[in-house]
Amino acid sequence: MPGAPELKQFRTERSSNGVLHLVFDMPGRSMNVFSNAAIEELGRFADWLPQSDVAGVVIRSGKASAFCAGADLAELETAYDMIMAAPAAERDGVAFDHFFRLSQGLRKLETAGKPVAVAIAGLALGGGAEFALAAHYRVITDQPQSTFGLPESLVGLLPGGGGTQRLPRLIGVEAALPVLLDGARIGGAAAIAVGLADALVAPGEEVAAAERWVLSRPAAAQPWDRPDWRVKDAEGFAAQIGQRRASVLAETLGHYPAPLAILNCVEQGFPQAFDDAIRTEMKIFAKLIQRREARNMIRTLFLGRLDYERLKKNGMDPKVVDAVAAVSRVLGVQSGRGEELSQSFVRAGFRVDQTQKSVFDGRISGSSYWFDDEPKTWGKQLLRTRLAEAEDAAAGWRSQLDEPERRAADYLLVTKEGFPAYLGGLFAAGLG
Repeated sequence: MPGAPELKQFRTERSSNGVLHLVFDMPGRSMNVFSNAAIEELGRFADWLPQSDVAGVVIRSGKASAFCAGADLAELETAYDMIMAAPAAERDGVAFDHFFRLSQGLRKLETAGKPVAVAIAGLALGGGAEFALAAHYRVITDQPQSTFGLPESLVGLLPGGGGTQRLPRLIGVEAALPVLLDGARIGGAAAIAVGLADALVAPGEEVAAAERWVLSRPAAAQPWDRPDWRVKDAEGFAAQIGQRRASVLAETLGHYPAPLAILNCVEQGFPQAFDDAIRTEMKIFAKLIQRREARNMIRTLFLGRLDYERLKKNGMDPKVVDAVAAVSRVLGVQSGRGEELSQSFVRAGFRVDQTQKSVFDGRISGSSYWFDDEPKTWGKQLLRTRLAEAEDAAAGWRSQLDEPERRAADYLLVTKEGFPAYLGGLFAAGLG
């Protein structure tokens, strides 16, 4: 196609009827993710699109496995190191500029003046769901694996590609919050009912359905860009946010900043014009990505899970399980102990087998973890001592485990032994 940008993570195919197919098909990968390379290419494509002569665009996946599984989380950990290496006064700007590129590309795509439809067959998660939300028309196949989801909060992050702004505008705040906060997924008839998808078709018919819509000469504008746009849930909006914030604090005890940051994005961005709203979202994201909790959760719950599954498949070295058991014994979360230490374990977010549940004390973790924060208490001191002993025990095992084994051990410590995910674990890097 004359003038079209050269793409490697995507490819373009032009139909005889003038519809351009943008096919997401990362080379050498079984599943598409939004890598830095893919984000850069999407931006170049969106810059080119307004000057093209195409009738419209159909976005689809070149993979049989899914549409797109989200961000490349391994690259996120690298980005964290890059941001934190910058002078403290510059980190917000470095983070904003690095991560806002996806939001910019998606915004250019939906405002290019060309009708854009997306054909979803399989998972559309994280950045994949945000990609779909930036289309003007969404077709989804009628099969269990075809679902939309924004699971970023589960690894300590928030959807930074406009997800906290497009989803509530499209389906309303009440329906959007479980997706944004809890990782809920929506597919099939439910996606149609809530307004997330426009057409539900049999597998294999999604591309043709998307193309038919593009050829119907529809308006190439999002609902929130039309003059008559009015937000949904406007009257109950503040109450919904307040209720969910109270619920989040009761459940997380203030240790997990991502759900609170998501609520801030919705609360601050929802009343704004869309271009202002996505900048608000990214300013909040730029702060969140610098938090240790997000780094810890990505390293343990994502990278550690991948390492654990790979090691288990290929034959897990018994030392990994032995190391976790040894450190768990030193922690003694479930063993006999005094009431002060017991309550401090619970308040710090350890999973303890007891009926009594800790009550949020009004303190949200800031730059320091709760047990290092003021006020200093005897229970906190006992907990810090126990954690230091466990960290020393873990340090004794580190030289016996390679890096993937250390991350796998942390994954087991969190998922099997009740160690809080926001702390990440003790084997890969300790509590620093």
